[in-house]
Amino acid sequence: MNERPTQCDKIVRYLNEFGSITQLEALQDLGIMRLASRISELKKLGYEIKVEFAKGVNRYGESVKWAKYSLAEGQIKWEDIYGRA
Repeated sequence: MNERPTQCDKIVRYLNEFGSITQLEALQDLGIMRLASRISELKKLGYEIKVEFAKGVNRYGESVKWAKYSLAEGQIKWEDIYGRA
């Protein structure tokens, strides 16, 4: 019986495939609304996750910034645990 991947599983897979993830990408691509909470869970599970802040301007000309998460070098890859999808 195949279990559905958890949100954390989906995030790790996404990070391995695309290198980084933002809240907007998590919502649009994975349907995950609380990315920061899932990142916190992953850290508690032992993942070393880097965060950098990107800056931009919104439609009203205001400065905004957002978090961009990535796995630190040398982290275990999704494929090492689950095999190729």
